[in-house]
Amino acid sequence: MADLQELYQTIIMDHNKRPRHYGPLEPFTHRAEGYNPICGDKIELRLNVAGKQIQAIQFESACCAICKASTSMMVDALQGKALEEIGSLRQQVDQYLQGGGEEIGDADALDSELAALSGVSKFPARVKCAQLPWQTLEKALNRGEAD
Repeated sequence: MADLQELYQTIIMDHNKRPRHYGPLEPFTHRAEGYNPICGDKIELRLNVAGKQIQAIQFESACCAICKASTSMMVDALQGKALEEIGSLRQQVDQYLQGGGEEIGDADALDSELAALSGVSKFPARVKCAQLPWQTLEKALNRGEAD
């Protein structure tokens, strides 16, 4: 179990230091900003959605390591995915953040970097940091076309 925790920490630190799909996206069809007033985390997501599929997704942020890593893992996982797949991915992440990921040892979970978020469940104050990108994504998709 200690090796698994080390792996999770390594994944989170890597995504924090070298976030994937970071920077502005032009053109974009959907956009939203997320803000956590409790800790000050801020993120902006921009997506290019065509034919019910995410063609591209980028983000910019001023946030903690957990929020940045969670956002980086999310956008990496969603690149090229159909919109209908987002719900199951979000449920999986919610399970990890609620502590369900500690018992996950199957190959599918280990193949997904999102499983690294299960380590966050041990720090309840940080769970909202990891959830912010998913809430912002939902806001962006519910708004429809870009502002």
